[in-house]
Amino acid sequence: MKIAAVEAVPLAIPWQPTDPPSAWTARLGTQVLVRVATDEGLVGWGEAFALGAPAAVCAVVHDALGPLLLGESPTDIERLVDRLHRGTLLFGRRGLGMFAISGVELALWDLAGQARGVPVYELLGGLAQPRIPAYASLARFDRPADVGRAAAAAVAQGFRGVKLHQTDEASVAAAREAMGPEVALMLDVNCPWTPDEAICMGRVLARYDLAWLEEPVWPPEDYEGLARVAAALDTPIAAGENEATLIGFREMLRAGAVDILQPSPTKVGGLGEAKKIATLAAAWNVSVVPHSFYFGPGLAAALHLAASTPGMAWVEWPMGELATPLLAAPIRPAGGWLAPPAGPGLGGRPNAAALRRYPLGAAPARPFTTTE
Repeated sequence: MKIAAVEAVPLAIPWQPTDPPSAWTARLGTQVLVRVATDEGLVGWGEAFALGAPAAVCAVVHDALGPLLLGESPTDIERLVDRLHRGTLLFGRRGLGMFAISGVELALWDLAGQARGVPVYELLGGLAQPRIPAYASLARFDRPADVGRAAAAAVAQGFRGVKLHQTDEASVAAAREAMGPEVALMLDVNCPWTPDEAICMGRVLARYDLAWLEEPVWPPEDYEGLARVAAALDTPIAAGENEATLIGFREMLRAGAVDILQPSPTKVGGLGEAKKIATLAAAWNVSVVPHSFYFGPGLAAALHLAASTPGMAWVEWPMGELATPLLAAPIRPAGGWLAPPAGPGLGGRPNAAALRRYPLGAAPARPFTTTE
């Protein structure tokens, strides 16, 4: 069995309107899937992070990665991924290049699982936990009252953890009041502050009993500054969504910057690198909670990672819906819990209707069918 085609599939599936409304979701309505097909008819699907630059990620897949893979055995994942990393050295160690590699790597795992007739978690070490608690990851809202409403709605759906994307105390206070003291409250501020500002805000927010404070420092790679914050606060510090390699996560741990690592399978190079990061974290006795603000193969990959890794306490669930489901068999939480797809591969086969209705521009790809 040989790789016969490597294609990126950019989509623009918008979010359904939320209640309460959030202008933040308008920028989230792009997706990049990666399709790897074999000469024996198997098709694997992956997902690449591409917020803000989907055409660039697609170009890397088509122009740089595809030629390195054609004619190769799709199940030689370690060898092929090493070739991709070495072949994209000048631009692929993080950012858009690594996003593209991640999407291809996930598609290779999907193919490997299908070829062997097993779910990907079986290839990653077996089923360590059949279901994982999901925390509801909320959009960003303009008013604290809306934050409170959204948090209360998540709790009503059975979630025992809720993450905000706010930067003000009033919103955190509104969420805590709406949720009560028993529900875990996380706060992702998306890298806005200096270390001193983060320490000051962290002390103000301590009264709300945050499960973690996520990405409080700009720039995100200032691990010495982040370590100062971690040392000054009792609140656990989480980060890693913006890191890309095992080596980067090692430096984060060496600095003492984090209590919780958050690798994203669509950003760090795929499942193989994420699994290595989880092993590294175990050696440092640091928790791992994968970033998974996705609806497609990226979410499926995070679930296979968590299901095959003992002690992974949470998986992120984006609190919202796309206008048309991205997957043929959408992943849904049940009472605040998520389970990995049980069929062969990742379980991230796309919804043909979504591919037809929401193509994003003209991708530099060869034609393909949507019947696989």
